[in-house]
Amino acid sequence: MDTDTIESTETSKDAVNYAIAATDSKVEWTGSKLTGGKHNGTINVSNGEINVKDGKIENGKVVFDMTSISVEDLKAGDGKEDLEAHLKGTGKEEASDHFFNVNKYPQGTFEITAVTEENGESIVSGNLTLKDVTKAVKFPAMITVSENEVMIHANEFPINRTEWNVNYNSNSVFDNLGDKAINDEVLVKLHIKATK
Repeated sequence: MDTDTIESTETSKDAVNYAIAATDSKVEWTGSKLTGGKHNGTINVSNGEINVKDGKIENGKVVFDMTSISVEDLKAGDGKEDLEAHLKGTGKEEASDHFFNVNKYPQGTFEITAVTEENGESIVSGNLTLKDVTKAVKFPAMITVSENEVMIHANEFPINRTEWNVNYNSNSVFDNLGDKAINDEVLVKLHIKATK
C-alpha cells in the first residue's frame, strides 16, 4: 500500500460544515497473535469536522482520544486493566512506548482528503497520524449525507502498525519472538457521525 501522505484539499467557501458527534463516533480495533488468539476494543473520538459540498464529503478531520483505548473482550479484573495499561503505555515505565505511549501522544488524527467512487463503492482517502507519524490510508465506507447529518461507516480494513512505530513484538522488527509475535496488521473499523 502506498503510504506517502496525501496533500490536503482546501475547503470550498460554500462548503457546509458538520461537527463530529463524539458520543456517536468511535474506532473499533482487533489485534491478533501469529499463533492465534486476539483482542478487540474501541478508541473514542474527541472531536472534528466534516465539510460537505454539493451533497458530497469534500474533506474533514477526526481527532481520536488515544487515552480512551479500551479492551472489550476481557473482563475487569481478568487482564483488561493490564492490557489497556500496556496498550496506552501507562503501566511499567520501560513499556511506555511498546504501543501507543498516550502520555506523550494523547491524540491521533485522521484527515479526510478525498472521497471517491470505485466499482460502486465509496473510498475514503486521507492521512492517519499516530505517535507523530503521518501516513496515507484509504478504505471503503458506507456514507450517508443528509440535511442535518453525515454518517461514515467504514468496513473493516487493515493498517500495518509498524508504519506508525508501534513495533512491540513485531516479527518484521524483532527476531526469535516465537509464540509471542503479534501481527503487524491491526484491523480497524471507523464509525463517524457529524451533525450541523
